[in-house]
Amino acid sequence: MRLFRLVKIISVSLKYGLDQMILSNEPSGRLAWLARLTLFRRTFDEPSGARLRQALESLGPIFVKFGQMLSTRRDLLPPAIAEELARLQDRVPPFSSTEALAQLQEAYGKPADAVFARFDREPIASASIAQVHFAQLPDGTEVAVKILRPGIAPVIAHDLALLDVAATVLEKLWPEGRRLKPREVVAEFSKYLRDELDLMREAANCSQLRRNFKDSELLVVPEVHWDFCTTNVMVMERMKGVPISQLDALKAHGIDLKALSRAGVEIFFTQVFRDGFFHADMHPGNIFVATDGPTRGRYIALDFGIIGSLNDSDKKYLATNFLAFFQRDYRRVALAHIEAGWVPAHTRVDEFEGAIRAVCEPIFDRPLKDISFGKTLLRLFQTARRFEMEVQPQLVLLQKTLLNIEGLGRQLDPDLDLWKTAKPFLERWMNDQIGWRALLRHSADEAPAWAATLPQLPRLIHQALSAPRDEGTRAELAELARESRRTRAWLIACAFLLAGLAALEAWHWLH
Repeated sequence: MRLFRLVKIISVSLKYGLDQMILSNEPSGRLAWLARLTLFRRTFDEPSGARLRQALESLGPIFVKFGQMLSTRRDLLPPAIAEELARLQDRVPPFSSTEALAQLQEAYGKPADAVFARFDREPIASASIAQVHFAQLPDGTEVAVKILRPGIAPVIAHDLALLDVAATVLEKLWPEGRRLKPREVVAEFSKYLRDELDLMREAANCSQLRRNFKDSELLVVPEVHWDFCTTNVMVMERMKGVPISQLDALKAHGIDLKALSRAGVEIFFTQVFRDGFFHADMHPGNIFVATDGPTRGRYIALDFGIIGSLNDSDKKYLATNFLAFFQRDYRRVALAHIEAGWVPAHTRVDEFEGAIRAVCEPIFDRPLKDISFGKTLLRLFQTARRFEMEVQPQLVLLQKTLLNIEGLGRQLDPDLDLWKTAKPFLERWMNDQIGWRALLRHSADEAPAWAATLPQLPRLIHQALSAPRDEGTRAELAELARESRRTRAWLIACAFLLAGLAALEAWHWLH
């Protein structure tokens, strides 16, 4: 099977002239000359990006998904090729209802009719990894059942192996191959694809996002019915709404599109900066809007196979960069990259600052509402790559999601000023991360650990001082003891401060 797929990949590559895109960059030029000599009858009218997109569509759904992922790596690809790959659509015919029922039988050990009060044989949606059917639980609850495509795992394994071989060849034949790191890109794609094969993982992502937005007035996330979930089947609450792309239908239901666009920005920045956990596949097919009932006007999130996560360092880096960028403090942007450890410490700050200024300064000739957050972040990545910045997969996912959100927001409201909407949120978040608020919050978080450790410190220090040591070590331990006493005094002061603030808050609440 792998040999057959390899033959097909070679034939499709030759048909669309992908060999020319690679061999034309081969240093000696001999391979390109030989290809032109043996395949002299080929002529191509379309640009290379369009031919690459058509070739990936011909090779099937896994290669289409790879192209979609590759389109997000605009720090590596020429803009024209990235734009073409962004047009790839995951159009896959549904698998038969017989196969769907067989998958359910295998998952539950009994027929679907013994599990569900009703199961619709016709799928409502189909993609390369899974498809969705509507059903009803025995208690009458309406649900959506996501079923993994039968036999997809070995197909993915074969195609990933071939992609890895192709990436290795690309590195050998193309001078730019090492800089583009094709094998790392394939490994990154492999990780995300294998995660999508585990529907229990997707269910957990959905459950976490629902918990994060439990009391939100902006976003609705379906409830997961865990008793019916397996690695191959996911059962969740059925959500009813209108796809975000159907603007006329939303207007007919009286939905305020301008408010909807601002809500989308707030949802995104809440996920990123409050939770560090964001839906990373927010294309129009995965976002609906509720048009009836108590949730009317709220976003509905679907498909949680790809989720991004950020730690505190990532969030601080992003907020610092955005705020410094719009204040034209390019030195702060350069330092943020170096302090995060993503650019080597030996980097000259003034050179890096100058490179960032050269890319970003022209943007300010335009109104703020015309500045693209996603493209701004992309330009920062591209500039940082010249200074040996390592690829950060979580930030690549973020950049892709930000471009999606920005496109959706401006589709709903062409005059959307993304910066004006996001700046107050970023400033509040930064204020919450520094100063006395952050001190109090971190102190409260660390209090249980201090309570367990502080009583032991005198005994541990006494044991350390009593043990035989040279004079230098004794002096160091004595200094440690003095520092411990100072720290304990400071912690006691913090505890009194916390108690005072709590009392003040209680007094305000009572009065």
